Amino acid sequence: MRRLMTLIAVTVLGVTLVVVAGVLLGPSGDRAPAGREAARDTDPIAAAERRLQRLPNDWRTWAQLGMAYVQRARTTGDLADYPRAEQALDRSLRIRPDDNALALTGRGALAAARHDFPAALRHGQAALKVDPYKAAALGVVGDALTELGRYDEAFATVQRMVDLRPDAASYARASYTWELRGDVARATDAMRRALDAAPLPADEAFARLHLGQLAFGTGDLDGASEQFTAGLRALPGHPPLRAGLARVHAARGDTTAAITEFRAVLTTVLEPAYAAELGDLLAATGQPEAAEQEWTRARQAWATEAKNGHPPEPDPVLFAADHRDPGALDAARRLHTRQPGVTGADAMGWALRAAGRPAEALRYADQALRLGTRSALLHYHRGMILSDLDRPADARKELTTALGLNPHFSVRHAPLARATLTALGATP
Repeated sequence: MRRLMTLIAVTVLGVTLVVVAGVLLGPSGDRAPAGREAARDTDPIAAAERRLQRLPNDWRTWAQLGMAYVQRARTTGDLADYPRAEQALDRSLRIRPDDNALALTGRGALAAARHDFPAALRHGQAALKVDPYKAAALGVVGDALTELGRYDEAFATVQRMVDLRPDAASYARASYTWELRGDVARATDAMRRALDAAPLPADEAFARLHLGQLAFGTGDLDGASEQFTAGLRALPGHPPLRAGLARVHAARGDTTAAITEFRAVLTTVLEPAYAAELGDLLAATGQPEAAEQEWTRARQAWATEAKNGHPPEPDPVLFAADHRDPGALDAARRLHTRQPGVTGADAMGWALRAAGRPAEALRYADQALRLGTRSALLHYHRGMILSDLDRPADARKELTTALGLNPHFSVRHAPLARATLTALGATP
């Protein structure tokens, strides 16, 4: 299952922007027209700045500029855009403090990007009070409800968004809904609709990325490679797409190409999760010292993020639990408090297992799978917990399920799943 992210679409100077990934229900109605070619070269930040030079009190454009900064930060990873977004949105609200659904929606998107989901929910709901038919605000609310684990409300909210505005943003959320509930076919169909409706190269790349991840999650390496490669044609050099190709290389046994690709990506963006994956690849190929260097780099980057006020995320929590790092359980608790849904429950269960408390861990592993999500990693985590609890039959079932879903789900964990199955008397 792909990492949970937040998604919102907003019309900025006539262009629909998709801002990172999403949630929930089933699409209804016809496919939205793409309009991709007409919008392909638009730079919403530059356009907004030019307009504000002429009209400095244009509250709409200030709000649109704030949303464009949120989008760019989520695309590039440059967190310096978040303060810029906040300033632009605040300026919009100072100019027009009432009936400003656009700026309130932007505040919600910014809060979601910062993983403050209660605040995102408040701002999104405030925007809907001003404009009950604002699709982007419904997206903010749906994203927040999802991350807060309030799935029934989230699904209904996003279904309303899809019905109101069937476009790239709502279809992407629909895709994630079906993925959470274990229906990969419908998730793929909805993401293909998002691709058809994508107005910008970044939106096309986003849809290709998640189509590739859906394919990879089912072990379809050819399909994953095709989508990642097509995405890179739309957005050359995009780090998540290149990381996706690196995983395909590793799954095909070409670890040299995978290592080379991850190293190239890390020269352009220091994403600690990529450094951690590179460390796992190096360890798997008999390079323990080089692996430790990459793991240390990941730890240091995550520590810097935490020092700067970044909240806990699943990747560093799971990494800390994998490596039995001090503080893993505390970080998992903080993550679960902020995001008590699927990913928060999974991280909590895995950290409890690492702390030697498998009986408690199982309760959270059960919560992580309560929607029927078909994730090899989630089933693997539950299987290892069951093995610790000396429930071999149940452990074999879960580990077999994990490897059946995707035999290449993790360079680190897939071999451990096979080894544990063998120890439990099963043939992987």
